[in-house]
Amino acid sequence: MKVLIADAFEEAGLQGLRALGCEVYYEPKLDGDALGDRLASSGAEVLVVRSTKVTAAQIERAGALGLVVRAGAGVNTIDLAAASTHAIAVSNCPAKNSIAVAELTFGLILALDRRIAEQTADLKAGVWNKKEYGKAAGLSGRTLGVVGLGSIGKEVVHRARAFDMRVVAWSRFLDDAKASQLGVRRAESVHALAVASDIATVHLALTRDTRGLCDAAFFGAMKSGALFVNTSRGEVVDAAALRKAVAEKGVRAGLDVWETEPAGGTGRFEDETGTLPGVIGTHHVGASTDQAQAAIAAETVRIVRMYKATGEVLNAVNLCERTPATCLLSVRHRNRIGVLAHVFGILTSEGINVEKTENVIFEGAEAASARIQLDRAPGPEGLERIKSGHPDILSVSLDLV
Repeated sequence: MKVLIADAFEEAGLQGLRALGCEVYYEPKLDGDALGDRLASSGAEVLVVRSTKVTAAQIERAGALGLVVRAGAGVNTIDLAAASTHAIAVSNCPAKNSIAVAELTFGLILALDRRIAEQTADLKAGVWNKKEYGKAAGLSGRTLGVVGLGSIGKEVVHRARAFDMRVVAWSRFLDDAKASQLGVRRAESVHALAVASDIATVHLALTRDTRGLCDAAFFGAMKSGALFVNTSRGEVVDAAALRKAVAEKGVRAGLDVWETEPAGGTGRFEDETGTLPGVIGTHHVGASTDQAQAAIAAETVRIVRMYKATGEVLNAVNLCERTPATCLLSVRHRNRIGVLAHVFGILTSEGINVEKTENVIFEGAEAASARIQLDRAPGPEGLERIKSGHPDILSVSLDLV
């Protein structure tokens, strides 16, 4: 199996893929047209990316590609619709960078509260201003608002306890029982969370529902002088609304993700929000610790191992949760050549589409059971043709789904 890796990747991961017998092309600076060219010329069956964008134009050229692995959590840099149209599975490595992102979140919170970046800049400029910087609210006893309670949000809650902070949280999936179990107070909405929080931190995947979720109403509800941290995705925040809150309400922000980011690992940073006094930031490096990258590399190897061995895609994000099937055809049969070809031939002759197939082999490999999801049911005559038309078919049944 040919695996093309188009971003920086751990050496242990490269060795793990080679140990699987994969032919590995490690080309960590590929992007744009060059990536499309290489997908076409290499015949890669698996593509591994971190921050590199995978576009419809590149996918069009990837004739052999069957799997894209995002060596990280979010998949917003991959054109899922184009991948799905070309029957290319997209997988990711969820929860492997949770601790790293939670650690950076608290780094930004502490840096905001103690104005560490501004103090360092003054010291480097030869300015001693203890009078100005000897003021900080502190974290103990203050209320931290956590927007999103996935694996990263939960790690942030865990660390907030060590700082003796009160936590209010919001998630679409959070109810009172889960909130009590996590030791947090549930907010009815993101706006209610903003009202209650001294510090708000965002940990959401980018979806249609979360794009721009932290909007003008959210920042309008925040306390004057509150702190805001985003280590999820820049698009979750209405950047203009954040800039207004910084300018008019004295909100201070610590950001690892931005409205405008360079496409590659290096480039010119021109995001307007990053230029404002009261805003500090990092270079979208939340997941970039050795520990996190080692865990992500190991998960990538696990995904490729399963795909190579069985065709199954672990952590797939673009497979149908429910197929368009209306019925299930179950065929018990002897494990012989031509049995399923016989079944599919009759289904084809009746214009019936197969939506999903599973063929389970029993101990000894003498018999098997095929479970075939169909878009519509064959008639009695078709069922009889399936059952009686091949000597190795043991039984046939049909059920609605």
